[in-house]
Amino acid sequence: MSEITLLVNGKLQTCAADFNLPQLLESLGLNPRLIAVEYNGEILHRQFWQDTKMQAGDKLEIVTIVGGG
Repeated sequence: MSEITLLVNGKLQTCAADFNLPQLLESLGLNPRLIAVEYNGEILHRQFWQDTKMQAGDKLEIVTIVGGG
């Protein structure tokens, strides 16, 4: 299985070349219900996550949603 390199929150990250976004998030230990994702400079709506395949050089910013007051 080949790997690709991405930039996630400013840090280099490797994943399998065939990973989609939910698989990447799971491999990072993130709960998909509690995050927002910016993919290559654009907010990526949840409905598109399953169909978004990771590509070498992709840039992701992942923000955790925190509740409180």
